[in-house]
Amino acid sequence: MVSALRSVYRAMARKARIRLTSTDYRKLEEVCGELKAIADKTGVKITGPLPLPTKRLKVPVLKSPCGEGTQTWDKWELRIHKRLIDIDAEDRVMRRIMRIRVPDEVYVSIELV
Repeated sequence: MVSALRSVYRAMARKARIRLTSTDYRKLEEVCGELKAIADKTGVKITGPLPLPTKRLKVPVLKSPCGEGTQTWDKWELRIHKRLIDIDAEDRVMRRIMRIRVPDEVYVSIELV
């Protein structure tokens, strides 16, 4: 009975959906490369990294601090880059993923699907 349950559990396709977001695309690509290397070493199936649309936050700011004079504006922009990776969720793979050193600028969310 127990062996039958184990085989059913292994047959179920459990995947981990990893969403990465960052303002620095170089560090984002670095983390994606580490995840891809882990998948290649362990031999699990990986899909991605899929680039999602970049969110652009634009802030127009008046150059003059007092508001008088000519109306000249600075236009600041913050870009938020996103990647999506689907990977088979095996115990040894997930343990290795949890050990990755992630820079402060990169935000990671892992969802089991």
